[in-house]
Amino acid sequence: MIELGWTSPLATRDLGRTSIESRLHLDRTSAVPRLYLGCTAVPRLPPRLPSRLKAYPDKRMHITNELIHNPGVNDLLKGMDIEFMEKDGRLGGGGGASGKGWLMNGHYVILPAFGASLEEMSLLDAKGVTTVDTTCPWVSKVWTTVDKHQLSEMTSLIHGKYQHEEAIATASMCETYLIIKDMAQAQEVAPYILDEGLVDSYEEFMDKYRKAASPHFDPRKHLKKIGLANQTTMYKKETQAIGKLLEKTMMVVHGPENVKHHFAAFDTICDATQVRQDAVNEMSDEALAGDKELDFILVVGGWDSSNTAHPGLERSRLSATVPGYHVNEAPCIRPDDTRFVDSAILVTDNFLPSGRPVRIGVTSGASTPDSVVQECIETITMLRKVQGGGARADAAPREAESEAEAPPADTPPPADTPPPAGFEWGPAF
Repeated sequence: MIELGWTSPLATRDLGRTSIESRLHLDRTSAVPRLYLGCTAVPRLPPRLPSRLKAYPDKRMHITNELIHNPGVNDLLKGMDIEFMEKDGRLGGGGGASGKGWLMNGHYVILPAFGASLEEMSLLDAKGVTTVDTTCPWVSKVWTTVDKHQLSEMTSLIHGKYQHEEAIATASMCETYLIIKDMAQAQEVAPYILDEGLVDSYEEFMDKYRKAASPHFDPRKHLKKIGLANQTTMYKKETQAIGKLLEKTMMVVHGPENVKHHFAAFDTICDATQVRQDAVNEMSDEALAGDKELDFILVVGGWDSSNTAHPGLERSRLSATVPGYHVNEAPCIRPDDTRFVDSAILVTDNFLPSGRPVRIGVTSGASTPDSVVQECIETITMLRKVQGGGARADAAPREAESEAEAPPADTPPPADTPPPAGFEWGPAF
């Protein structure tokens, strides 16, 4: 059976502390990983899925999309001969379950962690296929929330990205919805709640949000009662701030005593993305203060992953002076290229300085295995030793190595546990 090692001795030893600093012995290179407790659901998927699939031996298996936005996990599924419907050219328009004309009774379809839209699930049910549901429990909690909105005849205002698989699935559960991606868009919605939306700006508003709203949505009619929901990979603090803005706006219109009849916000927020962003902010503040200057920041995680891109994009406090590189796995780092965050794949020569001590900030997406982060750090260490710098980074396939499962995060390692090769344990800071 193919396995993906998820845990890392580097992370396991120090998980639960605010952060760690690991000194690499070679050329006095210092890596500063910000390893905070992340997604608790995603690491359970790869180990559990094979055992669940044992119940369906000799069955043709499909998945409607990537299980999560992580190359190692999806390579694992491909190694199990699971067909990715989204990637299959036979499907035609849209991918996913929408092009499932060749599916038939007896086939098995895995629903990914992001979930699947109501339309997809209805189509699969009509075909008589068996579904294996791996939807994240936090995503399911959001669906329960938007169902409550419908029962209260509220419009669901979803904090998310309208193209993201999870937001699409959540929106499909709503009768009336609008998806907004940030506070700036929430501020564009507020005037319509106050009934101050200008008539001549209505068409402009609809042109901007047409793809992010239910077909019949009209901001002049459907913002009288609002329920807030979120895409779980968005920032917790921003979702909360948007909620406060909308609640205060409703208070202005309906009064504090009536606001609960016009606005609802349930706790459906997952902390995983936010804690990583806080870690990057802390690391950035230290670098800007001159306490712990950085040569560059390495962001590790799937290139399509929202919860990886967020920490990378938000390293803007350092963007003017410190380069940032986004790699999806350790084989990206080699004696040649890398991809800048929020950009096309670019080749960057000599990104690893030589002839002097180097300090690297490291962060990762919530769906990125700790073992992958450690592999990236160890790869940089190896290049530093072999070449003395002058390295590149680029994507190249590599089969993940098996790794014994580490003890739970709250179980301290034995006192004599050695650090991983090339590391010594540094103090928390």
